[in-house]
Amino acid sequence: LPVLVRKMKLDCDCNVLSTLGVVFLVLIAAKVVPAIVKILTPFFAPLPKKIVIELTKEEKAEKLEGYPKFDPSKLIGEQKTVYLWDPSTMDYFGSTPAMSAAEVKDAVTRARLAQQSWKNSSFKTRKQLMKTMLRYITENQVDCARVAVRDSGKTLLDALIGEVLVTCEKLTWLATSGEECLTREYRATGRMMMMKKVYVDFIPLGVIGAIVPWNYPFHNVFNPVSAALFSGNAIVIKVSEYASWSIRYYKAIIDACLDAVGAPRDLVQFVVGYGATGGALVTSGVDKVIFVGSPAVGAMVAKAASDNLTPVVLELGGKDPFVVCDDADVQGVVQTACRGVWQNMGQNCAGPERFFVYEKVFDEFCDGVTKVVKQMKVGPSLGDTEVDCGAICMGPRQMLHYQKLVDDAVVKGAKLLAGGFIPPAESPLGKGSFYPPTILANIPENALIAQEEIFGPIMAIFKVKGNSDAEAVRMANNCDFALSSCAFSGDANRARKIASQLTAGMSAVNDLEGCTYMSQSLPFGGCKKSGYDRFAGPEGLRGLCMIRSVCEDMVPFIRNSIPAPMHYPSSGVGHFFAQGLIKMFYATSIVDNLQGLFMVIRYSMNGPPKKN
Repeated sequence: LPVLVRKMKLDCDCNVLSTLGVVFLVLIAAKVVPAIVKILTPFFAPLPKKIVIELTKEEKAEKLEGYPKFDPSKLIGEQKTVYLWDPSTMDYFGSTPAMSAAEVKDAVTRARLAQQSWKNSSFKTRKQLMKTMLRYITENQVDCARVAVRDSGKTLLDALIGEVLVTCEKLTWLATSGEECLTREYRATGRMMMMKKVYVDFIPLGVIGAIVPWNYPFHNVFNPVSAALFSGNAIVIKVSEYASWSIRYYKAIIDACLDAVGAPRDLVQFVVGYGATGGALVTSGVDKVIFVGSPAVGAMVAKAASDNLTPVVLELGGKDPFVVCDDADVQGVVQTACRGVWQNMGQNCAGPERFFVYEKVFDEFCDGVTKVVKQMKVGPSLGDTEVDCGAICMGPRQMLHYQKLVDDAVVKGAKLLAGGFIPPAESPLGKGSFYPPTILANIPENALIAQEEIFGPIMAIFKVKGNSDAEAVRMANNCDFALSSCAFSGDANRARKIASQLTAGMSAVNDLEGCTYMSQSLPFGGCKKSGYDRFAGPEGLRGLCMIRSVCEDMVPFIRNSIPAPMHYPSSGVGHFFAQGLIKMFYATSIVDNLQGLFMVIRYSMNGPPKKN
C-alpha cells in the first residue's frame, strides 16, 4: 500500500509539472510568435513598386572635369542668389534665386491643399509609401550617398553610414511600428466616470515647416519628410543655402514615390534661400516648425514663431561629453572615439566634442588617438575610397572658427598633438575646403573650446585629475549644451551610474552616444542650449499631431445626467452633495467612503438640513 501511494503521488506530481510546462510554453509562444511574425512579415510581403530616377551627369559621375571653380567670397553679404558647388573640389554648378516670402506662402498653400486628402489616407498606404522609399534607397544607396558627398564634401563611407543607413532605419521603424504610435489609445476612466470610455486620438496637424542644415543633405530631408507624411501631414522644407544642389535628385525620389502610392506630389515642397526665406516659412501659417541649427538662430525662430503661437521643435546642437574611466579598455575605445569625432569631419549635431579622460589612462588615450590621426588621409573622396576625412561644407568661414578655438586653447595651455592649421592656398588641400583632423590635449576649462560648439574635426581632450567620477561628472556638466553623452568603464554599472548623472537628453553606456539614434524608437533631442521638444520615436510622431482627448458613453442608452442637487436654481444642498461625492470616491478610509455614500443618498432624496 505505501508503494502504491508513493507511485500515485509521483504520477500526480508529473502531471502537474507537465501541465505547468505546457502553460509556460503557451505563455512564451504568446510573446515570441507575434514578435517573430512581425519580423518575418516584411520578407514575405509583396515588394513595393520599383522606382527609376534618371541622374544628371554631376549626380552620376565620381570625377568631374572642366567645371569652373567657385569663389567663396561671393557668399559675403549675399542674400538673393543661392550658389551650388562641391566643397571638396570647388567645382561650380550654377545658382538659383533665393525664394521670396510670396513664393514660400504659395508653397505652403499648395501643401495645405494636398494635405486635405492625405490626412484621411490609411496606414496601409502610408506604410507602402515608406516601403517604396526604402526599396529605392536600398537599391540605389550609392547614388543617394554620392549626391550627398558632392553637396557636402563628406566621404562615401560617412554618407552611407550617417545618411543612408540611418534613413533606412527610420523608414523601417515607421513601416513596422509607426501605426501603433498613432492609433487610438484608450485610457483609464476617472472614478466618477465608470459608465464612460475615454481615449486619445492623434490628428495630423496640417503643414509642417522644416528648416534643416547642410551637414547631412540626404538624411536631413528624408528624416522630417518621412515622419510628416506618415503622421498624415504635408511638409515644406527650407534646405540650407550651403546644400541646395542635391534637392533636385532627392525631390525626384520623393515625387516618384508619392506617385507610386497615388499620393499628391504637392505634399512635399522645397524652398531655397537665406534667413529671409526661413523667416518667411516660420511666419507663413505652418502648423509646426522643426528647426535644426545654431542656438542664436534657433532663438530667432522661436521668437518669430511666437507671434502666431506656432509650436517649434528646436534641435540646436551640442558639445557631447565622452567620459573615459581609469578602468576602461583604452585601446578598444580609441577607434570609437575617432569615429565619433571624425565621422563627417565632426560636423554632427550629436557627436563627442569634449573627451574627459582619467589621469591614469590619459597618456595612453592621447597616444592611441594621435597614432590613428597620423595615418588618416584627407582630401576629395569621390573616386578615392581610402580617404578618411572629407571637406568642410561651409568652407573658409567655418575654418576660421576652428582656428580661433585652437589658437585660444594653445595660448591658455593646451597641447596641440595633431593638425590645427588652415592649409595654404597653394597646397593640394588648399584647393578645396579642408581642415586637417586636429587633437588638443590638456585643455583648461576656461578655454573657448570648452564652451563653444566646434562642429568640426577637432578632438578636445580634458584630463580628469584624481581619477574621480564626481570630478568627471562636474566637468562634463559644466557646459551650456546638453544634447547627448556617453561614458566608458570596465565596470558597466560604474559607466551607467556616471552616464545617469550627465545632463543630456540622450546617453549611451560603453558605446558612442550617437548609437541611440540607431534605435528610431527613441526620441531625439536635448535641453539647455541644445533646444527642446523631440523628433523620432513615438514622441516625435505624436508631436506632429493634435492630441485630442475624447469621452463618450460606454453604453449608448445609459447616459449621465446632472444630479438634482446640482440643478439650477440652487436648492441650497448642492455643496453638501458635492462633499459627499468627494468623500465617497476619494476618501482614504472605508468609514469616510460610507459616510460620503450616506451624504449622497441623503441630499439626493431630501431637502436642505434643518437649521438649529
